[in-house]
Amino acid sequence: MPVAILEKASATVKGENIVVKGPLWELSFDFSSKIKVTVNESEIVITKNDDGANALWGTTRSIIDNMMVGVTTGYSKSLEIVWVWYKFEIQGKKLVLSIGFSHKVDMEIPEWLKAELEWKKNEILKVSWIDKQMVWEFAAKVRSKKKPEPYKGKGIKYVWEHIRRKAGKTGAAK
Repeated sequence: MPVAILEKASATVKGENIVVKGPLWELSFDFSSKIKVTVNESEIVITKNDDGANALWGTTRSIIDNMMVGVTTGYSKSLEIVWVWYKFEIQGKKLVLSIGFSHKVDMEIPEWLKAELEWKKNEILKVSWIDKQMVWEFAAKVRSKKKPEPYKGKGIKYVWEHIRRKAGKTGAAK
């Protein structure tokens, strides 16, 4: 399945490197010599040079497709912090998490990443940039600082994520 070249985007192949340019930025990717990438007017065709390159073939196609979407529209991931005194704060290029510990947790926001608070109570953090892997990796690192627990649901979760709740103790011994 070829990758469509989206409007306002272009792609060039030089040896084993592909560069995708768009209105937001440009991304490059070095692919394996077992894969052949050709660029036509409206699509990018990925083919195998070797029989043992099935996994590389699909992965390369997926990465190039993600690059094409990233340079034209970008990727974003929203995180929600759930509990009464928990909150996100952005101080310069630092993300400060108040998540119930005796101290605040500081995380360095990479310079390429755009992080912004969406709610006035600092409960939703939106992370965005053109590289899907980088956005999802940073969001996963933030979530790992305080994963949501199943009893009260407190912690950091993705906005779309549903936390299955447990009932807890049913009653005291009589």
